[in-house]
Amino acid sequence: MHRRRFITLGGTSLCALPILTSTAFTFINKNDSKMPPWLVELVKRNDNSVENLLKFQVSDPKSPDFGGVADGFGILNPHSTSALVQVGGNAVFSPDSKFYKSDELLEKMKLAVLYLLKIQHSDGTIDLLSTNFHSTPDTAFLVKRLAIAYTLIDRSQATFAQSVLTELKKFLLNAGEALVKGGIHTPNHRWVVTAALTRLNGLWPDTRYVDRANEWLGEHIDIDADGQYNEKSTFIYSSLTDRLLITIAAGLDKLELLESVRKNLNMTMYYVHPNGEIVTDASGRQDKAVVGTLENYYYPYRYLAMLDKNGSYSAMCKMIEETAGGKIGGFLDYLLADSTLWEALPPVKALPLNYVKAFPISGLVRIRRNRWDSTLIAKNPVWFTFMKGNAVVQGVRFASSFFGKGQFQTEEVKANGAYFELTQKLEGPYWQPYPKDAIAPDGDWEKMPRTNRPQSEVQHLETNVRIRETKEGMEIEVSTNGTERVPAALEIIFRPGGELKGVTKIEGTKDSWLLAANTGTYTVGSDTISFGPGLALHKNIALRGALSPMDAPTVFLTGFTPFKHTIRFS
Repeated sequence: MHRRRFITLGGTSLCALPILTSTAFTFINKNDSKMPPWLVELVKRNDNSVENLLKFQVSDPKSPDFGGVADGFGILNPHSTSALVQVGGNAVFSPDSKFYKSDELLEKMKLAVLYLLKIQHSDGTIDLLSTNFHSTPDTAFLVKRLAIAYTLIDRSQATFAQSVLTELKKFLLNAGEALVKGGIHTPNHRWVVTAALTRLNGLWPDTRYVDRANEWLGEHIDIDADGQYNEKSTFIYSSLTDRLLITIAAGLDKLELLESVRKNLNMTMYYVHPNGEIVTDASGRQDKAVVGTLENYYYPYRYLAMLDKNGSYSAMCKMIEETAGGKIGGFLDYLLADSTLWEALPPVKALPLNYVKAFPISGLVRIRRNRWDSTLIAKNPVWFTFMKGNAVVQGVRFASSFFGKGQFQTEEVKANGAYFELTQKLEGPYWQPYPKDAIAPDGDWEKMPRTNRPQSEVQHLETNVRIRETKEGMEIEVSTNGTERVPAALEIIFRPGGELKGVTKIEGTKDSWLLAANTGTYTVGSDTISFGPGLALHKNIALRGALSPMDAPTVFLTGFTPFKHTIRFS
């Protein structure tokens, strides 16, 4: 597992999606309602995004890349270029923007669209230069953004709007030809393409768009009994799927799809750390174990809070505003498109802050007691986290040098009375001579599979971890049975930024420590985690077969099998 790492988002999101609240693609706001202060603030931040993107636009008419927008690596690409059209659409539509109805900005946006037309393939697709080429799903991501921009530009009634819309329509209709027949890579891509088709059908009705959308929807929504989608990607793709399903439900009059969104939003309320971060440890995608907040869920929670008059969803919106308010601007187009979302949220209800909640399909158990929480994780070498305010144990691991395969990992987290149990059983055999009648004549080792050799002197090592809640926090007991004198180490990995006390630096390491004392502490600001007692019977922390140390402050407890030790966190 990768170290939990920070993810930051700017004022725009390449996956920002357009919205609707009716059962057809109608544009509710006609720009005659005064925006609330929080929305005005997002509009002003969007202006900063416009200015930043304009700095990267090619302005030389003689350049073959004229009008295109480069990314931070200096690479011209359709995503950065379409982002200028998206944030520009937000700006020219909004009276509080310095670019409101700006002909100068619209001219820049037209050049960007012309560049998009230039690099669009004849089949209607575009490239995601980091990995996908002639990509239908990546084309769909752009279509969803540009379709809402089309509507915002149109409704702005700006003088120069039509010249942009004429070219943008060409790009979108070309893309539609790819969407009605192109393929996908991942589960969420089905809904990306379907939402894009839905959006196009709202602008220019076409039975081919609807037929293809229904073909993808015929595979059914991939949500499990926990309330999670197939990819279990809590920071990126679960919230994306929520937004996509809202778009499809509204645009194709399939309101039953909103039930999947509700299930996921209900589950997500139990995936919140006390500081407003989201639990990502069970993700099957690139956001596994990243540090992220919940801004991506703001629109789904607000949409359904208003639709269902749901006070718990209102409370989630308030929490997101407090912990990640500056980041919800990536979905400004959603919020501009529906003035009903500008109204006050329904009265809030209390969020769950004290619970023990298991999600067996995802392999997680969540324990929260107001200001601290813990996550137990199956099928992951990091199987325990503990967070107390801003002080964070971002992972606990255990390993032994048992035949180079002693990194502990459990298949499931089992409840057993007051304890949760995690187990692993390993074997380390030796191999006898190959059967005489099957020996390779040329003596080639690869032609004599080890599975055909008789085993002998088989060694066994069973590791059991028992975890329980205490009055002050959590307790972990690690014990092993089987082969003796195997070096072992328990690893406590802290999020960088705090101060360790009561531990001893291991020579020759960047940030590795031993806990020999009874208690160690880790402090970040006013938050302190206490942990112990310690165990330091050796200094070998690079056990053969164990994962490499993470780039983070790490405290080791070391011993030999039979290993038995209990450590408490509070």
